[in-house]
Amino acid sequence: MTSPFLRRRDLLRLAAGAGAASLLAACAGPGDSTSATGGGSGGGLTGPREGDLSFAHWRAEDKDVFDRIIKDFRSKNSEITVRQDISPSNDYQSTALQKLRGGSVGDAFTAFRGAQFLEVAKAGVWTDLTGQSVVQRYEPALITAGARDGKQLGLPYQLVFNMPLANTDLLTKAGVSAAPKDWDGFLALLEALKGRGVTPIAWPGGDAANAGQLLNVMVVNNAPTDDALGKIETGAAKVTDDWFLTVLKQYQQLRPYFQQGATGTGSDAALALFAQGRAGLLATGSFQVSGVRKLGATFGIDLLAPITTTADRARYEGVFNATFILGVNAKSAEQPAALAWLEHLSDPAVAGVYANGTAQHVTVKGVEYTNPDLKALAPWLTRRTALAPRFQFANLDVRGAVENAAVQVVGGKSPEEAAEAAQKVIDQKR
Repeated sequence: MTSPFLRRRDLLRLAAGAGAASLLAACAGPGDSTSATGGGSGGGLTGPREGDLSFAHWRAEDKDVFDRIIKDFRSKNSEITVRQDISPSNDYQSTALQKLRGGSVGDAFTAFRGAQFLEVAKAGVWTDLTGQSVVQRYEPALITAGARDGKQLGLPYQLVFNMPLANTDLLTKAGVSAAPKDWDGFLALLEALKGRGVTPIAWPGGDAANAGQLLNVMVVNNAPTDDALGKIETGAAKVTDDWFLTVLKQYQQLRPYFQQGATGTGSDAALALFAQGRAGLLATGSFQVSGVRKLGATFGIDLLAPITTTADRARYEGVFNATFILGVNAKSAEQPAALAWLEHLSDPAVAGVYANGTAQHVTVKGVEYTNPDLKALAPWLTRRTALAPRFQFANLDVRGAVENAAVQVVGGKSPEEAAEAAQKVIDQKR
């Protein structure tokens, strides 16, 4: 059965965004001329399906759901065991490749879209899945972020929205009945929330992996082109350009609406502030809905992206991302078993267990969504959203410099000073 939330027009729209990502991926690896695969020491995808698998990922909040899926997998594949090797997202971004290269961790693994996917490809750690029947279980338009040089290296599993979560109960009490259509309206919303005695925006400014999520929606309508962040990495644009200074000046305007000590706040603390009903917005993304519920929140949740321009100049209402890219480690000696695990995850019924258990849409065909939060967020599948721009960076040092400029502004530095300092780092690192 085709997903009730992914109609043809949605796929065409998302295909355009994902195609842009594929193009950026093809262009975004300065100096990268190595093969996407190869160099693997594993025995290939054929052979006995048996062994002890390591499944490496960064979603600790999904552990219990994966445990249920593993139990089901074991009932059908008694010769294979699966162990979850979970690292915090920030650590996973920086250390996963080193561990995967050794082959002892991550027989099956995941990767972030963008820089990490490209780094793993450059290292020859992905096993080419082109032609495998498992690929046919996915919506083709939503897995291009896992393709490179004409090969399907990985399978993006999650379809998420990297934009602020909103406590709709608090918004109603603040007199907000609809999302603002422009920047002035967004600031008025924040002021109304502040007037209710709550923190308008909970922001994990001390967690680099999640602090930068807000940049997606701060950039997407201010940028002169959809690939503007990628151009900063290539040198075709600078953070000292007027459009990016506008972004930083808007961060400066948001400063009084973040929680106290925002630049030192970790992800868990920001999540708790929102889940306890003490913040109107959580500036991360839909991937944290399940975490909010696990902390006991019962209020209504929607997505609300700041429109950073006037209404007539806004091109997008928000952003989305296709990520959590599943793959088989080319260095693993258990590749047949790892492929069996990916096939299991890609079964529509199993993918439905994952989606509904973690409150995240997925890219697998024919999944039926029953989770109330997924139903509530379903309208976003048909709205004008852009592919999350922060993942255009192939160089994490450059991305870190750009995102840190926003953190520095919230911390008190002027937009001009923060931009000048960031551009110096970018010029050194790219």
